Amino acid sequence: MDNQTRSRRTRALVLEAALAVIQRDGPGRLTLDAVARESGLSKGGLMHQFRTKEAVVRALLDHQIAYFEAFGRDLLLEAGADMPEPRLAAEIATARETAGMRRPVALAILGASASDPALLSAVRDKAAQKLETLRAEAADPDLATIRWLAARGLALSVLLGICPMAPEERERLFARLLDPGRWQAPPAP
Repeated sequence: MDNQTRSRRTRALVLEAALAVIQRDGPGRLTLDAVARESGLSKGGLMHQFRTKEAVVRALLDHQIAYFEAFGRDLLLEAGADMPEPRLAAEIATARETAGMRRPVALAILGASASDPALLSAVRDKAAQKLETLRAEAADPDLATIRWLAARGLALSVLLGICPMAPEERERLFARLLDPGRWQAPPAP
């Protein structure tokens, strides 16, 4: 196995170990020692890939962003031309995907990022870009913003464990948010 392949595998192993630590013990218990123990790597081997805990958290965040970017991109490629406001639909579907994840990876990363709010600046910047883009494609930018925020709020309430709705009801609401026929812009005055 070449060094590049070994390095990729080690990074993936470290990220899985970090997620396991965060999910089992909470984000406050994420340390390089805990990740090394969980992954079975020596601390030196771990530090060869990630010099600090913040580097591990940033890699987790980058990995999650890449996953959801690919999810949205695939949706746009698959059905984008057939739907009105395709970017809004992709964002709502991504929020539904987030809420439906078996392992609350996004919450774990959010919790770990809380120790360094600057880590979330990339997420905030990306959200601002997406909002600007979906508002530009919408017939009613305010209505598109409301739908986007509703989907994100629903997903976040699920991740935080405070959503009082059953999964079937959440799914029904996500389906309604995705249905452009239910969200017609009012006629211009």
